[in-house]
Amino acid sequence: MRKDNPKLTFDELYEKVCTYITKNEERKLISKAYLFAYEKHFGQRRLTGEDYIVHPLNVAYILSDINADAATICAAILHDTIEDCDCTYEEVEKKFGKEVADLVNGVTKINKLKFTCDNEAMIANHRKILVGLSEDVRILIIKLADRLHNMRTLWILSEKKQKDKAKETLDILTPIAHRLGMNQIKSELEDLSLRYYKPDVYFSIVEKLNQTRKERDRIVNEMMEKVTILLNKNNIKHEIKGRAKSIYSIYKKLDKGKRFSDIYDLLALRVFVNTEQECYQTLGIIHSKYRPIPKRFKDYIAMPKTNMYQSLHTTVFGLEGYLFEIQIRTYEMDEIAERGIASHWSYKEKGSNVKASMQNAMEQKLQFFREIMELKEEKVNDEDFVRTVEEDILKNTIYVFTPKGDVIELPQGSTPIDFAYRVHSGVGDTMVGALVNGNIVPLDYVLNDGDIIKINTNKNSSGPSREWIDMAYTSQARNKIKSFYNKIDKEEYLKMGTELLQKEVRKRKIPFAEFYSSENTAKILEEFHLGDMNELHISIGNGKLTAIAVVNNFTNDSRTKEEIILNKVTKGENKKIVVKNDIVVEGIDDIKVNVASCCKPVPGDDIVGYISKGNGINVHRTTCPNISELEERMIDVSWNQEVSKKYSTDILIRANENKDLLLAIISKTSGSDISIQSINTIHTSGNYMFTLNVLTSNTESLEKFMVDLRTINNIVQVERIIH
Repeated sequence: MRKDNPKLTFDELYEKVCTYITKNEERKLISKAYLFAYEKHFGQRRLTGEDYIVHPLNVAYILSDINADAATICAAILHDTIEDCDCTYEEVEKKFGKEVADLVNGVTKINKLKFTCDNEAMIANHRKILVGLSEDVRILIIKLADRLHNMRTLWILSEKKQKDKAKETLDILTPIAHRLGMNQIKSELEDLSLRYYKPDVYFSIVEKLNQTRKERDRIVNEMMEKVTILLNKNNIKHEIKGRAKSIYSIYKKLDKGKRFSDIYDLLALRVFVNTEQECYQTLGIIHSKYRPIPKRFKDYIAMPKTNMYQSLHTTVFGLEGYLFEIQIRTYEMDEIAERGIASHWSYKEKGSNVKASMQNAMEQKLQFFREIMELKEEKVNDEDFVRTVEEDILKNTIYVFTPKGDVIELPQGSTPIDFAYRVHSGVGDTMVGALVNGNIVPLDYVLNDGDIIKINTNKNSSGPSREWIDMAYTSQARNKIKSFYNKIDKEEYLKMGTELLQKEVRKRKIPFAEFYSSENTAKILEEFHLGDMNELHISIGNGKLTAIAVVNNFTNDSRTKEEIILNKVTKGENKKIVVKNDIVVEGIDDIKVNVASCCKPVPGDDIVGYISKGNGINVHRTTCPNISELEERMIDVSWNQEVSKKYSTDILIRANENKDLLLAIISKTSGSDISIQSINTIHTSGNYMFTLNVLTSNTESLEKFMVDLRTINNIVQVERIIH
C-alpha cells in the first residue's frame, strides 16, 4: 500500500510529468498552476499539520502515475482553489483557459455533494448523480485521486469520521473506479477503506498473510521459473510477475463464508505477451503442463467486461499441489486493466484530441453505468426494469439543487412533489409548500435545470394529499404517496376489523381458543380465499366482509345479525328483562348498547332503541328527529331504576351581555350533581351564545340546573340541544 508523501515538492512532480508531457507550453502551464495554487493556499494547513499545497501536489502526482494530460494535472493542482480560496471560476478561466476552469469547477460541484449511504437505492442514485454531473470524465478521475490522497491521511480524523468516509468511499466511489476500469486506484481505495471501516478484520487478514508470506513467496517464485522455462521453449516472448491478492478482495471472499485456507488464488501469476494470439498460445502451453480447473476459466478477451477489461483467467494445479490463478494478457490490455479509461492518455492515435478521444471512450464505457447497469445491480424484475428505463432513463434529465447545494437528479417534467420525495419520503409526506429560486410556486410547477428548491414542511402535517398523485411526474413519487395511504388504510382497517371480529366472537360466547384454532382459521381463510388472518381482519375493517358472516361460517348460521335480534323480539325468544348497564332491553340477552351522540339522552328521558348495522343498539330520545322516519328496526328500551353513572348532554345558552357571565354559570353548579365538562363561546351580532357540555344523573337535576341558569341576569334563553 502506498503512503502519503508529506514532503512531496513541485520539482518532483514536474520531473515526473516531464517524462511524458513534452510540449513546452504545457509544462509552463503546469508550473504556472502550481505558483497560482501556492499563492492561493498560502497560510492554509491541513489537519495533519503540513502546508495545504501538499494535498493538491499529491493528487497531481497520483494522476501522473497514469500519465494524465496537462489540463488534468493543472486542474488537480487547482482543484480546491474555487472551493476553499478567494478565487472564482472567471479568474481560473482567464489565467488557464476554459478547459482547465471547467475541470476545476466540475470537481468543486462534486465536492458539494452530501453523500449518505443508508441504503442501496440511495447509493445507486448518488453514483448516477456523480457521473451525470461529470460532463468531462477527467473530473471523475481527479475526484478519485483526491479521495485517494485523503484516504491516505485519514488517520488524522476521529474514528466515527474515519468509518463514515471509508463507507462512503466503498459504497459510492470505488464502484465508479471499477466501472472506469481504474484498478490501481480502486484497489488502494478498497484496502484503505477496509483498514478504517473494519480495522479488526483488516489487521486479522494482514497477520494471516504475514504468517504465510515466506512459504507463498517461495512457491510463487518456483512456479514463475517453471512457467518461464516452458514459454521460452515455445519461443513466446513474455514477462511474468507474481500478483499480490488485495486485502479487500480476500475480505470479500471471507465475508461470503470461505475459510482463509480455501482462498486458492492467494497464489497468483500474471503473464504479459505482445499479441492476442500469443495469449491463447500461452494458455494452451500452460494447460498442457498444469491441469486446469474447468469452472475457473474465464475468457475476457473474446467477451470483455463492460469496462473494457480484457484478460484470460485460469486456475491450475501448480507445484506441490498448490492452486494458482494465472492471468494472461497483452501489455495494452494490462494498461487498460490497471488504468481503465485513463489508458486512453497513453494509447491514443497521434494527432487526436485527447479530450474528444476520452469523452468518446467514456460514452461507450459509461452508457450502461449511468442508467441501466444500476438497474441490473438492483435486480429489479423485467416489468419494472422496462418501465423505469422508459420513464426515467430515456427521458431528458435535469439537475436541481437543495438550498445547501446538494444536487438532485430528476427527469425533465418533474414537480416540487417529485423533488421532495426524491430527497426523502419524510420530506414528501410532511410537505406543505415549495419555493423555487426564492419564489413560492404551486406544487404542480414544472422544475427547470439548475433550479434551487426549498421544501416547507410541517411535522404535524396529516400527510400528502391524494391529489398529489396526479400532480407528481415520477413513478417514484406517485408510488410513495400511494404507499402512504395504503399503509394508513391497512393499519386502520386491520385494527377495526380485529376489534369487530373479536367482539362478534365474544358476543356469540364462542371460546377464542376454539374460534382461532389453526383448523378453524384455515377453514375460514379457504372459504373466503384469503392468505392470512391479517388479510381477513383488513377485509372486515374495509367492509368487504362482515364479522357476522365470518362467525356464521364457524356456527353455520346464515342469518344476519339484525335478523337474529328482530327474530328474538318478534318471536318472543328468551323473554326476560335484561339490564345492560343502565338501560333495560326487553327480549335481548346480550347486545351492545350505545347512547346516541346526536340527542344525548339522560336518565328520565323517554327513550327508544334502534338496531344498527354492526354496532348493536343505539339509544335515542323519542323526540330525536334522526329516528322519526325509522320503524323497522326500532326496539323497546327503558332506563334502569337504579342508574350507576352520570350521562353527558348539551345545553345552549343565549345572552345579551357577557359581563362575568361564565363565572355566574359555573357558580350555579355548586351544591348540585351537575358538572360542566366544557364551555364553548359563540359570538353573533348583538348576542352571546354558549354551548355547555354537562354531566348529570337524571332529567330532574338537569331541569333544576337549567331553571337556575335562567335566573342569571342577561341570560335570555336556556335549552337542550339535539345535533
